Order: sequence, then structure tokens, then C-alpha cells
Amino acid sequence: MHYRDYDPTTDKDAVYRIIREVGWAEPGREQHLDLTFEAYRSLVAELDGSPECVVCTAPGTMRYLDEELPFAEVTLVATSRVARRQGLASRLVARALAADAAKGALVSRVCAFDQGYYDKVGFGPGPYEHTLLLDPAALRVKVKPRVPRRLTKDDFVLIHASRLARLRGHGGVNYPSAAETQIELEQWSGAGFGLGYCDGPNGELTHHFWCSPRNVDHGPYNIQWIAYQTGEELLELLALIQSLGDQVRLVRMGEPYGIQLQDLLDRPARYHSITEGSKFENRMSAYAFWQVRMLDLPGCLARTHLDCGQVRFNLCLTDPAAALLEEGAGWRGVAGDYIVTVGTSSQAERGMDPALQTLSASVNAFSRMWLGVRPATGLAVTDQLSGPDSLLLQLDRAFRLPQPRPDWDF
Repeated sequence: MHYRDYDPTTDKDAVYRIIREVGWAEPGREQHLDLTFEAYRSLVAELDGSPECVVCTAPGTMRYLDEELPFAEVTLVATSRVARRQGLASRLVARALAADAAKGALVSRVCAFDQGYYDKVGFGPGPYEHTLLLDPAALRVKVKPRVPRRLTKDDFVLIHASRLARLRGHGGVNYPSAAETQIELEQWSGAGFGLGYCDGPNGELTHHFWCSPRNVDHGPYNIQWIAYQTGEELLELLALIQSLGDQVRLVRMGEPYGIQLQDLLDRPARYHSITEGSKFENRMSAYAFWQVRMLDLPGCLARTHLDCGQVRFNLCLTDPAAALLEEGAGWRGVAGDYIVTVGTSSQAERGMDPALQTLSASVNAFSRMWLGVRPATGLAVTDQLSGPDSLLLQLDRAFRLPQPRPDWDF
């Protein structure tokens, strides 16, 4: 097996074959793939001289409380039919992470097809994301929306700028290149459309949503994202979605950051009961579909400022990515023994202090605790994290964080 950078002059046909074999592109609809490989960092793994696995990552930033951390998203992992169970994908992902870490990324994320596979590379599950299927007429929004601007995929630069300027909370991610939005719009171009408002001082698009209907007549309409800068703007967009209810019977959308959307629904239990089992069933689902891991423990903790008293402990950290990388690789994960301090000023330095209590953890579990996905006491039950009860309780109090929400999915 040979691992190397993607070369569009020689690898394009083989990589397109891989993508078609896994069902992620139809023949004749590969334009977004051209954009993908132009915009992303891409690696391939060869088997018998032919590329049979491809991994792409995209640089960006992740908000950690008030800090912006250099970040990398694993945007695409695909293995051909002839190369399954050969270890190509996990090793190629590890190499991609090493390349991202070398470029300064502190954190990485991946949208996982199922839980378990990316654990082998050090990723741990994020929190549950809520998705609602609702009758737009059931929204209770006492706002009369103005006539919006119609948006198309050709407005990708305007749309991308609006997404970058959106209201973000803890865990929110951004991608600087407008190609990110262009790729997504190409994927959902079909009957997709956007609606929004250009209220910026220079005509900037301040708030909008993008929708890709599965059935243009009655729905469902999939709200792929909703971007806004203030609560008032969110309410206007929800009122705009509500106005679709004259014709559309079902809308699918993720719950906006910091909002309990059920607060704005008319009798949600009744709507669920009377639609249960129908193609327009109103319901809410919760699923943890993305995973996260640290790429640089000292770098992450240097940007960690917690509203708590100082907590110091030894950390014995394991990282499965090390076993997937060759000896002499510049980055081999973050495993090792550390003396960790967390508080208003945090740090991690190599070593062990016999006077301190010791926490043992995988990078998977420690990343989840650090980001605020789950408390230390909970992770000690379900994940690879252990330590004295008194230390776990201190860490529970220290990492009292808002629920992390990337609010930008691949």
C-alpha cells in the first residue's frame, strides 16, 4: 500500500470511480467533486498501483467559549469495493490528521456514518443533535416577514459571507473558503433555493436559509442550514418558513443553537399523534452523528479559560492514531504523560508529579470532556476515562460548558 497526495492529472478517474461505488455521486453530476478536490487537502491510498481510497480535509476554525481555535474537518473518506477491510481508510485518515496538525490545526471533527469506526483514529462522539420534522403551519411566530430575496447557487459568495457572520456559540465552526458553500450548493442544486434578507450597511446578506425540497409540491422541505445574527432575525426566518405552510405539509430542520424549538410549536404532542405513521409525521429525533478529537493537547489547553478554581492533575493519555502512523512521522498523536492545569489559565506539560492525583483517559474521551460533550463522571462510566472520584467531581465543576454545536455539517 502506498499513500500520497491526490494528483488531479492522474487520479481523477479512479477517485470518481470510488465515489460512484460508494453511492455519493451519480454519473454526470460530478461538478461538486471537481470543486471538492480543488478546495480540500486530499490524500489517496494505492493498492496494486491504483488509488482505491481517498480522504479529504478542510481547514477552518472552531469556537471554544470566546477563543477561535485552528481546526480541520475530515470532509470525505471513501474506499472502493475492492479495498475494504485492508486498513487503508484508517491509516489514510491518520496521515491526514498528521498533515493537519503540522499545519497548525488544534482540533479535528468528522461526521461519522456510524459510531465506532473513527474511534480507531482517536475521535469521540459529540452530543445529540436535535432534528425536527414539523408542519410549518404549526410554528407560532408572531412576526410578519418582509418580502425576502430569492437566492440561488450562483449567490454562493454572498451566502458564504452570511454563514461566516452568523451567530455562533461554543463549538461553532467556520470554513474560510467560499468553495465550501459552493460545493454544498452544487450538491443540493436540483430544486434547492434560498430565501433571505440583505440588511447589512453595504447590502450584505444578514440572515437566510437554504432549502432542498424532496417534493416541491407538499414536502418534505429540508432546511439545510439557517444563518442569522440576532434573535429577531431568527424569528423572521422562522416566520418565513411558517408562510410556506399554505402549501408545504412537512419541513425538516435542525434545532437552532441555544433555542428549544418546541417553545415555538403549536401543540406539538397533538400534531405528533394525529400524523404518526403518515408520510407527513411530525416528530423530533436526537442522534450524535459527529465526532471530535484534539490534535494538540498543550495547544488546546493554552486556549482554555474556564470560570473555575484551579485544578491540577496528572494525565496518562492514550491515542490509537499512533499505531496507524509510521515511525519517524512528525506527528504521532498526543499520547503521553502530562501535568495538566485547568482554570482561568490552563496548560499541559510533559511529566508526572507524584503529589497529584492521576486521570487516565483516551484522547477520544478526554476530548469529549474538554469540549463539554459529557462530564467526567459520566465518561468514567461509558468511555475510557478513570480517576479518583474527588478528581472527577472537580473536573465536572471545571468543565461546565454550553453544549457544543458546530452548526455546519458535511
